[in-house]
Amino acid sequence: MKDGEQSGDGMIQGGASALVDNLVARQERRETSHPDGRLTWRFWGKGPPTLLLHGSHGGWMHWVRNIDALAAERRLIIPDIPGFGDSDPPADTESPSAHAALMADGLSRLEGIDGPIDIVGFSLGALIGCLVAHRLPERIRRLVLVDAGGLGTPMRFADFRPIRGTSPEQRRDVNRHNLAAMMIRDPARIDDLAIDISMHYGPLAQTRVQYHVIPDKLLDAIRLTRAPIDLIWGEHDYPHPDPRANADAVRQFDPDAQLRVVPGAGHWSMYERPEAFNAALLDLLRQPGRKHREYTGESRCHAG
Repeated sequence: MKDGEQSGDGMIQGGASALVDNLVARQERRETSHPDGRLTWRFWGKGPPTLLLHGSHGGWMHWVRNIDALAAERRLIIPDIPGFGDSDPPADTESPSAHAALMADGLSRLEGIDGPIDIVGFSLGALIGCLVAHRLPERIRRLVLVDAGGLGTPMRFADFRPIRGTSPEQRRDVNRHNLAAMMIRDPARIDDLAIDISMHYGPLAQTRVQYHVIPDKLLDAIRLTRAPIDLIWGEHDYPHPDPRANADAVRQFDPDAQLRVVPGAGHWSMYERPEAFNAALLDLLRQPGRKHREYTGESRCHAG
């Protein structure tokens, strides 16, 4: 298969939902190759290009409640990050830089993406997005960091329950507990689809890159990044509390960074409160691009 060629019907099993089925039916799915396998990219909508990067143990369905609203005015590019979902990892599964290099190369080889690109990175996706922006400085207009770790700010560790060794019936209850412990503040918002998404993507993870974000690797990557940065944060993000403290960490490098807080939301703010999240993100994306910052030097991320 040639790079960028559309393949298959893109159907993902698990997440049996009319919403997911409808999005799959309308997606454009492409693949790009890399030395260790392939990356899978999905597209919706028309307009300025916007790259949405999911979080750890996730994939494109982390954005399932946002796609239609955003695609009404943006050309959405939603990959599975290397090592998650339908994308193969690099040989070095410990390196954020290696993951970002595959994404930057694949993005450069995708046809039909016109104009500067906005990157929106959720959690782990924020670190990968910063490193992609460092590799493609002339192509990236803006970065929006969503509920991200790695800023050197205080964090909390969730009360996770192990899934290994549980029965299929028990797994749903364990996933519900884990979503409540870290991802979603309001238990009423943990619906069957959220559990399906969690159960679908968890076993597909083939990388350890998620263990190389905290305590301050994102802050380190921001030192490399010239693109203007803004933030969206769930008001009650559990692992990374205090939206304003996290915004202040970014403002060390971009004093003009704007913060939008999603009321009532936890860590997976775009799923828990999609209307408020979509409004906040579109408000930021509609604003004129700011001047890129001066390059601030090397970092420990070895983005090279």
